[in-house]
Amino acid sequence: MRLILFLALLGVLLLAAALGALCLAEGNPPAVTAESQAVIVLGCQVYPSGELSHQLELRLQAALDTYLAYPRLIIACGGQGQDEPAPEGRLMREWLIRQGVPPEDVIAECESQNTRQNLQFAKALLPENVRRGTIITSDYHLPRAMALAGDLGLTADGIGSPCLPEYWVKNHGREVLAWGKYLLQKITGQ
Repeated sequence: MRLILFLALLGVLLLAAALGALCLAEGNPPAVTAESQAVIVLGCQVYPSGELSHQLELRLQAALDTYLAYPRLIIACGGQGQDEPAPEGRLMREWLIRQGVPPEDVIAECESQNTRQNLQFAKALLPENVRRGTIITSDYHLPRAMALAGDLGLTADGIGSPCLPEYWVKNHGREVLAWGKYLLQKITGQ
């Protein structure tokens, strides 16, 4: 019984340490520079009605603000989930165009199903002359997205849009587990 209790306590301590490390990394994002030649905005939930989730709108607003400060190519990433009426990338592109971004400045990447694919497929869509990009996602997700970008050879800085307070525990808890999966895949080479 003591061993089970010890292991449970150890597990809780490890999860707490991982969450602390995530919060620390989240609070120190890579500096955004004017050298960035493209924006890669990662997708998020779209409701069955076609309405974008508030979290996705926050990401898109950050992409729009970045574009308005330094106009450049935007790649809107995200495939279509089971309960989504259309690919996230397409709906994100339409939102950006409605906000005044010229259609020729926004590419929709509509096939990816996870963060690694978001970045991998976005990188393939970048013009050859693009050497550096800016990744935009939620603040809790940015550190892992930056690590994945590095694994893919994508030179990037990043912007994290704020996490809605009511989803903080859920999103950060899920991200801690996603980091575990990421590290396990790195160790095993998958």
